[in-house]
This record gives sequence, C-alpha cells and structure tokens, in this order.
Amino acid sequence: MPENLFATIQFYLIRIIVLLVSLSFHEMAHAWMALRRGDDTAYYQGRLTMNPLVHIDPLGAVAFLIGGIGWAKPVPINPVRFRGSMKSGIVLTSVAGPVSNILLALVSYLLGWIAFLLVPVASPIGNLLQTFFSVFFLSNLALAVFNMLPVPPLDGYKVIGAVLPNRLYYGIMAYERYIGMAFLLLVLFGRGVIGQVMS
Repeated sequence: MPENLFATIQFYLIRIIVLLVSLSFHEMAHAWMALRRGDDTAYYQGRLTMNPLVHIDPLGAVAFLIGGIGWAKPVPINPVRFRGSMKSGIVLTSVAGPVSNILLALVSYLLGWIAFLLVPVASPIGNLLQTFFSVFFLSNLALAVFNMLPVPPLDGYKVIGAVLPNRLYYGIMAYERYIGMAFLLLVLFGRGVIGQVMS
C-alpha cells in the first residue's frame, strides 16, 4: 500500500473516532444539563448516553469527515419543565455542548503532552499518538466555536435567542427555517467562508 494512501486512511480512521466520541459527548452534555435543570425529555428519549448510534446525523457526519465541522441530531428539550428561569435553563443547556468540546480539547492536549514525553515522536506509535491527539484537540475546538455561531439551529443561536427581547426573537424566528437552510448550504459548499468566520 502506498505510504500516502496509508496516511490518508489513517487520518480518516482517526477522524471517524473523533467524530463518534466528540459529537456523542456534546449531545450527551446537552441531555445531562437539561436533566440537571429539571427537564427529563432527552433522558427518556435515550439521549443521555455516549452511544453514537443515538446521536449521529448522517449529513452532519459527512460534513465533519469532509470539512472537520459538523453536527449531530439535536437533543429535544421542553423549556417549560426547567426549574427556575426558563431562559437560564435554555442558555445553560445550549452552552453545555460547546463546553464539553472544550473539555475534550483540554484533555486531548494534556494526553498529547504526556504521550510526547513518554513515547518518541519519531517512532510509529509516537507519530500515531501525536496525530490522534492533534486531530482530537483541533476538531473539538472547531466544534466548540462552530456550535457557538449565532445561526439556527446551532447552540449559539439558542443562547442569543434566550437573551434577546421577545419581540426581536420572535421576529427572527419567522425566518429561522430560511436562515438555517442558507447556513447549511454555506457549510456544505462554502467551507472557506465558515472557516474565515470561525478564525
């Protein structure tokens, strides 16, 4: 097998593992925070799990594998069931996903440094570990930033919506579907634009 082909296969296998772990942890964090706030909707729909089969969205997975940014199936919530302020419940539940990716990025960074100190980078295993932790680190940072963009249906939009005055929020909601469709097309066919915004 040519060396370049082997490296490509290895890279995409790593990216698949990162996809399964990162997106599943992200969605589980949403479900966990919602349950902490008093809403067990996601819990009873089986979303409080690391099982990727429950979370993965086919289109979002393909976008992640091709471009390094993607999404999973949204975790259902019922804000009426939140204890205390409904808006604070929405904000905390929405932010839990990106925060979970930042935590994964920090863990992968730490493990990458430990691997660097213990295993020679020039060795095949050392090279594999450094590639794995680098992809894990950068992918989770990208997921955190991407999901905090204030565009439907991303988490950042839910956060902005929760803090906007109701009149303005409901005005935006009238165009939510069209904005979301335009953004989806931009993600799939205009990755350079999304990358510049994220940078």
